[in-house]
Amino acid sequence: MDKIDRIKELIDILNKASRAYYAEDVEIMSNFEYDKLYDELVALEAETGTVFNNSPTQNVGYEVVSELPKEKHPSPMLSLDKTKEVDALVSWLGDKEGLLSWKMDGLTVVLTYEGGVLTKAVTRGNGEIGEVITPNARTFVNLPGAIAYKGKMTIRGEAIITYSDFEKINNAITDADAKYKNPRNLCSGSVRQLSSQITAERHVRFYAFSMVDPEDSSLIDSFENSFEKRFEYLKKLGFETVEYERVIGLTLPDAIERFSAKIPQNDFPTDGLVLSYDDIAYGRSLGTTAKFPRNAIAFKWRDEEAETVLREIEWSPSRTGLINPVAIFDTVELEGTDVSRASLHNISYIKDMKLGIGDRIKVYKANMIIPQISENLTKSGSFSLPADCPACGGSVEVRNENDTETLICLNPQCPAKNIKHFSLFVSRNAMNIDGMSEATMEKFIGEGLLHGLSDIYHLKEHKDVIINMEGFGEKSYVNLTDAIEASRKADMAAFLYGLGIPGFGVANAKLVVRAFKSDIEAIMNATEEEMVEIDQVGDVLAHDFVAYFHDEGKLAEVRKLLNEIDFVIEENTSEQDLEGMTFVITGSLETYPNRDALKKEIEDRGGKVAGSVSAKTTCLINNDINSGSSKNKKAKSLGIPIITEEMFINKQF
Repeated sequence: MDKIDRIKELIDILNKASRAYYAEDVEIMSNFEYDKLYDELVALEAETGTVFNNSPTQNVGYEVVSELPKEKHPSPMLSLDKTKEVDALVSWLGDKEGLLSWKMDGLTVVLTYEGGVLTKAVTRGNGEIGEVITPNARTFVNLPGAIAYKGKMTIRGEAIITYSDFEKINNAITDADAKYKNPRNLCSGSVRQLSSQITAERHVRFYAFSMVDPEDSSLIDSFENSFEKRFEYLKKLGFETVEYERVIGLTLPDAIERFSAKIPQNDFPTDGLVLSYDDIAYGRSLGTTAKFPRNAIAFKWRDEEAETVLREIEWSPSRTGLINPVAIFDTVELEGTDVSRASLHNISYIKDMKLGIGDRIKVYKANMIIPQISENLTKSGSFSLPADCPACGGSVEVRNENDTETLICLNPQCPAKNIKHFSLFVSRNAMNIDGMSEATMEKFIGEGLLHGLSDIYHLKEHKDVIINMEGFGEKSYVNLTDAIEASRKADMAAFLYGLGIPGFGVANAKLVVRAFKSDIEAIMNATEEEMVEIDQVGDVLAHDFVAYFHDEGKLAEVRKLLNEIDFVIEENTSEQDLEGMTFVITGSLETYPNRDALKKEIEDRGGKVAGSVSAKTTCLINNDINSGSSKNKKAKSLGIPIITEEMFINKQF
């Protein structure tokens, strides 16, 4: 391939990566890979003198795709030139003073304040045109709603989501496929929501990194031509700024080391540092290139690499049927931690790297966090695909979509595909096995430890495998097995719910248990006629319930489970004074700790709890009787009494 063709190829690859990153919030290649290809393109353009109009060296970002209103920036927001060499930074700064600050990894936002209040917020977009997200910006948790300065002021900064908030949000999502990949993707999607309520729920934060000249010339004079003075003024107004340090050429290397040492403890994502001239006038006098301003430059840490040996390619099945390859190599230390695994993405990636067992490889941590393979020194290309699925032993198939080869499990009953079945069984309202997340179960399935639900109670037999799994250790293993042992004392209704019988939630399961007087054998041998006699169980539910226990495979699994657990039968001594009554609960409670506690009492006393008000409702329980809620309105329109918690306790209904 000649140099011009290589330039065209690089432009196509890099533009696809930019489109995915900026417009779709998807990362299809690491920063390390992007930078390597970008530097190659820059060198080839300089060597050949040929620069195409669609080259990423000429364009800034990628066109935004959104239903949000769009607005052109008064002046283009150029990206920064970058280097990985400390000496290059020192040379760039020369004899000037500068400010070294974090380059946060979120979404750049431009704020405009007028009359002391926020009037406009626009994303960077493609550098020329951004999206108007003013209502969303007003929900940023650390952004001042009003400031002392009453003139027009424009501030640029980065919207981010902290690692701790990111973890909380992801932990609340039970579907592993729905979890967010990283804080930047979550932040970008959160800031660009059409509903500001969703943005508010994500705890987005804003950190200012520059101020455009305000209207007031006397205020500009007070800044004394200093970038640092502007930061200090923003802090006085109540803004949080990026952390920075004043430097000269002599102190710059040590300052970079200090920033580097903070990365493991930082609660926010970064992808480098920014060095700016403190002398604003001098920086502006340097002008700009077609792509970069000359008053600042970005620094990206040179990724620490280590050489090691590839020992195994582990194939990990997922719920989608995709079998993901993971490299297992001799442990090396990177950025202060031991690393022995790295994702290989797909078959095409393995082929491109020409990987084989025993190859000498170089590994690094992308952005000092995510282990990746940077180079294969041996390039044996001797890897082999598994003949069957590691989770179920079923047939596998190589598929090619968009020039990317992946390995797929063809068995529709593969336990990896039925992760929801396992997830329901261990959930809080079922067997309540804490620590058994979907991600954890996927790992166990991939290792061949879980085939059926009863295997959960035999995980102790695989201690050595589990404590050596990524993200696990002795403490995690003990916590998990303790939770499994505790679940052996089970509530029968919770157990039935956890089996995933179609249409049977906890409430219906309780009705069944009550109707058959907690006799599990009678429940398993129930007929459709017996089931339809239970209130709220119709023909369809009855058929599905009976069919479940007539399925030989399902029945065999239930029998195995019954050998592992003991039901705790709580004798109900409550007076059945609410039999035939249906209640709806809404609003906050004062006497009962939560709605579940009140619901339990109603059901123990023979009553039922529904989720919505209907003609069959006996009473709506709401401590705010006069509220204008939709449930209150519906109850009033149907002539249904609205009672407080106290009235319920005193039987005033």
